[in-house]
This record gives sequence, C-alpha cells and structure tokens, in this order.
Amino acid sequence: MPAFDHGQQQAPRKIINVVGAAIAKDGKVLCAQRGEGRSLAGFWEFPGGKIEPHETARQALHREIEEELLCEVEVADEVCTSSYDYDFGTVILTTFVCHLLDGTPRLTEHHEIRWLSPHDMPTLLWAPADREAVRLISAMELTRK
Repeated sequence: MPAFDHGQQQAPRKIINVVGAAIAKDGKVLCAQRGEGRSLAGFWEFPGGKIEPHETARQALHREIEEELLCEVEVADEVCTSSYDYDFGTVILTTFVCHLLDGTPRLTEHHEIRWLSPHDMPTLLWAPADREAVRLISAMELTRK
C-alpha cells in the first residue's frame, strides 16, 4: 500500500478576478476605506469588486460602482493589472481611471471615502493588491480626455 504524504500537496489557490475604479473628479481621486467585519478591514482601496463569469472587466466596474457607491461612472483608461496572494486566495486586480458621470458617491459598504490628490494617496494604508495602482496613479495628472 503506497504511503500517503500528508501536507506535501497543496490545494490550488483560489483565483479572484476583481476590478477597481480610481474615480477622478476635479484633479482628485476617490479613496475608500474597507469597513469593519470585512476582510482587510481598515485598509484603503479603489472601490470595485468581483468580475462575474458573464461580464467584462468594464461591465463589472459599472455594476459594482452603482451597487457600492450609488453613482455612475465612465470607465476610461486601464492603469494596471496586479496580483497579490492573500490567505483567502490570489486576487488579480485590474484598476481603471474612471470619471464621475451621475450622482454623488455614497457610503453603502465602506467605512469612509475621501477625495485626495494623486500626490497624497500614498499617505493612506492601502490594501496590498491596490499598491501598484496607487504608485502609478500618484505620478499621473488626471484630466478627462
């Protein structure tokens, strides 16, 4: 009977494809703090969420922003795609610059939102998957094309 090796094989990590919106308005970017009772509580992120199987990244971003912030955005340029291995799985995050089209962002899932200049964004404690986008956006001038 072959010996069974306990602990040598690991189950494949769960892959979670998500999108984030760097919503720009008047030269500032909307930053959202994750609420208590959620994973990564207290960390800052770009609002967004999971891409459903039937959606493109842009469709998911429109839906998530309407659900989370009760407003509508125009999805503009892709900033980057980054990945981070969390304890619950690997998050693959694609971040887009977005522009507010309709409504005022309101809190439904986040603890706090702030409008910051790109230069000031690195002062917050960002979720690890968002940090590459923060680095890139902090060097940008966010003007509408």
